[in-house]
Amino acid sequence: MDSPSKIAEFLKNFKPILKINSPGRINLIGEHTDYNLGFVMPSAIDKAIIFQFSKNNHPTKCNIYSEDMNELFSFDLTNVRKNKINWVNYLLGVVYGIQLVSEKLEGFDCILKSDLPIGSGLSSSAAMECGLGYGLNELFNLGLTKLQIIEIGQKAEHEFVGTKCGIMDQYASVMSEKGSALLLDCKSIEHQNVPINLDPYQLLLLNTNVSHNLASSEYNTRRNECAKGVKILKERLPEISSLRDITIDDLNLYGKYLPEMILRRCQFVVEENDRVLKTREALKNNDLIEFGRLLSGSHRGLSTQYEVSCLELDFLHEYGKTKSFILGSRMMGGGFGGCTINLIHKKNVHVYVAEISKAYKEKFNRDLGIIPVNLSSGTSIIRS
Repeated sequence: MDSPSKIAEFLKNFKPILKINSPGRINLIGEHTDYNLGFVMPSAIDKAIIFQFSKNNHPTKCNIYSEDMNELFSFDLTNVRKNKINWVNYLLGVVYGIQLVSEKLEGFDCILKSDLPIGSGLSSSAAMECGLGYGLNELFNLGLTKLQIIEIGQKAEHEFVGTKCGIMDQYASVMSEKGSALLLDCKSIEHQNVPINLDPYQLLLLNTNVSHNLASSEYNTRRNECAKGVKILKERLPEISSLRDITIDDLNLYGKYLPEMILRRCQFVVEENDRVLKTREALKNNDLIEFGRLLSGSHRGLSTQYEVSCLELDFLHEYGKTKSFILGSRMMGGGFGGCTINLIHKKNVHVYVAEISKAYKEKFNRDLGIIPVNLSSGTSIIRS
């Protein structure tokens, strides 16, 4: 990292010519189904990372400054490799991925600033990857498609960060349209827009402000457990290639061949895929009660079958179940921390926030994060 004087000099001379809004995302429903080639229903939100770019007229020198961390990272395009500083790997992985498909990248300067809370399950990582990829594509006229930008972001997380994520986060960050969620088929990588009208309810995120150490390692463990289930089931169902191809009837018939824990993992994924498709119909029919029921069913599965919840998330979910003005809630994200997403009546938000914040503080001696969100469009140029 560079010295304070180097940072001051960089900021003094920086003259942006391009500004990009790269949003975080929520996932309404469909957790841990993306890497199993199933269905998810995410949307970008009105919280984002803002990127500013300029060309620096050097063939290979690059500088990226994070306002939030007050850190300036410099590197050379001829030597892009993983770094011991974690946050820069999301960006270096994107630059590396772009270089594999384009020779037009040159030296650039970039400043980024975020209002996405880290570790909250709003996918600040995908916003970082896609914002950089989108911005460099515009800055240097690289000619990349949106899908290429998405895939480069996903690959950066796989190879430079070490998280074997599915494609949902990057896809939602780039492809979302305002007022809709995406029903994304992670097998075909195609989506449908599902218009959403929640009135008189709204979405409220409650951030546990915890991120247990299990989150990263257990994510990859769950992925391996699902792959093991597919391998065993393939001996009886040779036509399958992922849990996406499995039905509940298949599990009823062949589940006896799976170890008990692997069976629970597979049951969750198969049932969660079904919940996503049912959510599409509920939203089309403006059936918010059914939508809330499906949210709560997702949480139960994540907690008891997939076992990626934690005491804090379960507490928030159970507390909300006692309130008639909350139609449903569930943990959101990889697990072991982050947020619950709650479908709550607008007129009750203020009172409930005060009540649940007090109860959470008394239970865990920790402040609760309150994040109202609105659905938004995907990564875009900010025009003056």
